[in-house]
Amino acid sequence: MLETLTLTHYLVLGVTLLVAYVIFGIAGFGSALVASPVMALYIPLADIVPLLALLDLCAAVVNVSRDGRNAQWPELKRLIPLMVMGSLIGAAILLRARPDILLLALGLFVVFYALYSLSGLKPQRTFSPKAAVPFGLVGGVFSALFGSGGFIYAIYLGGRIEKKDAFRITQTTLIGLSTLTRVVIFALAGVYLDANLWLLALILLPGMLLGITLGRHLTLRMSREQFLKLINLILLASGSMLILRYLS
Repeated sequence: MLETLTLTHYLVLGVTLLVAYVIFGIAGFGSALVASPVMALYIPLADIVPLLALLDLCAAVVNVSRDGRNAQWPELKRLIPLMVMGSLIGAAILLRARPDILLLALGLFVVFYALYSLSGLKPQRTFSPKAAVPFGLVGGVFSALFGSGGFIYAIYLGGRIEKKDAFRITQTTLIGLSTLTRVVIFALAGVYLDANLWLLALILLPGMLLGITLGRHLTLRMSREQFLKLINLILLASGSMLILRYLS
């Protein structure tokens, strides 16, 4: 893998990771949305998911070590068991059925939700704690099926947490725990025995660290309204990517 990469390829990958993790630093999710399509031009698809899982886990650990005191732990305690249950359901669906139509349904839901939120037709909605049940389960299901559950949690947390810093670090913590599960699975499967994968992760690590640092600083300078607008734009892009993935 590394033998085929030139200096130009590394520069493109580094800049891509920088942009992707600026988004992660702001929103606590969304790195794969930016990184995966570009990385697929240079890296085998089978290596991208475990590579991004490593980088996402590192990014989450760095963010939590900086701002973990701001995380809303009651929300995490509601969501984590449901996320685990949803992941088990998603794994069962993956083994027994073709989940493609679910990908389209999720994409359409996220796009319509983001457009509705951006339209300003109604003030930002506040969810009941009971809403953790559907959002936690569905987020877990789609994390297991497609590795794409972060924006489901973001919709719920956006309707529960007032402070943008608390939203960001709570989302990051949740994604970190979800990613840890995938890293453990990949490790048990022997994926991380490939030294090239670790070397590439180390090469790309500076771009990730710079990205999450810039993202954090940008978040501190945003108002809550600007922050929520950006979150909804990321949701819109995420939903659109899922629809394109279904159609391709």
